Amino acid sequence: MNSNDFSIEPQKVDIIQTKHRKIVTDIPPIETCKIFNKLKKFEPNSMLQELPVLWNRAYGYQIFDSSGNCWIDFSSGIFVTNVGHGHPKVVNALQTSLNKPLLHNYYFPSEIRSKLVEKIVKLSPSFLDTVFLLTTGAEATECALKITRINGKKINDKKIVIISFDGSMHGKTLGALMMGGKQKEKHWIGFEDPNIYHIPFPFNDTCPWKESSQHECNETCFRKSMNELKKTLDFSTVAGFMIESYQGWGAMFYPLSYISELKKWCNENNVLIICDEIQSGFGRTGKLFAFEHYELKPDIVCCGKGISSSLPLSAVLSRRELLDGDPSLNSTHGGNPLCCAATLASLDVIEEEDLVNESERKGKIMFKELEKIYQKYPKTIKTISGKGLVAAIHVGNSTTNQLDSNMGDKIIEKCMQKGLLMVRTGTGTIKIGPPLNIPDDALLEGISIIEESIKELTKEV
Repeated sequence: MNSNDFSIEPQKVDIIQTKHRKIVTDIPPIETCKIFNKLKKFEPNSMLQELPVLWNRAYGYQIFDSSGNCWIDFSSGIFVTNVGHGHPKVVNALQTSLNKPLLHNYYFPSEIRSKLVEKIVKLSPSFLDTVFLLTTGAEATECALKITRINGKKINDKKIVIISFDGSMHGKTLGALMMGGKQKEKHWIGFEDPNIYHIPFPFNDTCPWKESSQHECNETCFRKSMNELKKTLDFSTVAGFMIESYQGWGAMFYPLSYISELKKWCNENNVLIICDEIQSGFGRTGKLFAFEHYELKPDIVCCGKGISSSLPLSAVLSRRELLDGDPSLNSTHGGNPLCCAATLASLDVIEEEDLVNESERKGKIMFKELEKIYQKYPKTIKTISGKGLVAAIHVGNSTTNQLDSNMGDKIIEKCMQKGLLMVRTGTGTIKIGPPLNIPDDALLEGISIIEESIKELTKEV
């Protein structure tokens, strides 16, 4: 298999039928090939880089095609469906809004928008008292960039520098991409914002300050990174620190001591802290927000994905003085009534079903099983990272000791053929993120499929 493509030619696979999954055809089914070919004809190749499962409908933690197959979903539609696919309360809220009908109102006031922003503020820590609604995560991080610089310029006209991290992902629009730390994705830009800087992410495998195999990143790594940055940067010009609350592709969290030192530095230098919670917010990590793991009080929080569990809605949470600093904040589709209705219902479900605590509880079950797999396949698995119901298995090449993206693709393809669906990272990590209300036995079954697939594809054990 080419590392850039999954086969859309039907493959003979074992027939499988359990309580939670069903595979009864070749994969992909032959009748779906004409649809894949139509997509290939009219869409760019980039749109066919995920696994060839033709979604027909989805309920809870399961995805169905039109050929009788059913997958356990460990992707949550790229970490969107925190309350599960098609939750009845979300569907009912949408139907109620459709029956009015009210499909769009620009940013003229609406009752549903007023209810939603009140709900978000009540759920959030008290230092976040104002909400601006948008549509996508990239819009939210772009907004954070803007209001951070507007605030900085009030202090010092040159105070517009943003510091972020190597490997981070903040969206695919221009400003979001430049704040992100994936250099290969920036080749087309032609220039890079000279006022955006990046420092190494504090993860043992990639840490430039690593002294030995036993190295653990801590506050010293932050100090060394900043000392290096000081050679080319006047710290009085720094307006904000953009933090992806966990680094998405590898579900990697910052060491607590590292964030403590970063927070201290920001306080001393009058620098805002922005947390990108687009992938991590609303229960995914066993906390409402992942920044709560760090005892951190960010100035700006960017939300999206799991906030709605369905339709496109994002939000910037902050304090009034910062959001009121830009009188031009508005959006054509921000606060769309259908999106607001779905989001309000989703947040109600998170509370009613206690999904934040459920994420923490199920996460303990998940990591206990993943640790067993790690112990069995130490040559294939470099490490396992994550918290709550997000995890990443880092698949290594035993010869080069580097991440093996090709093997990662093979493992998730094998899992798909057995009835488990995961998102492709393209980095050599197997990323796990089921809906927060997945049944315990379905969670365990999904993890067992991962182990089966690793066993079949490697020579360990």
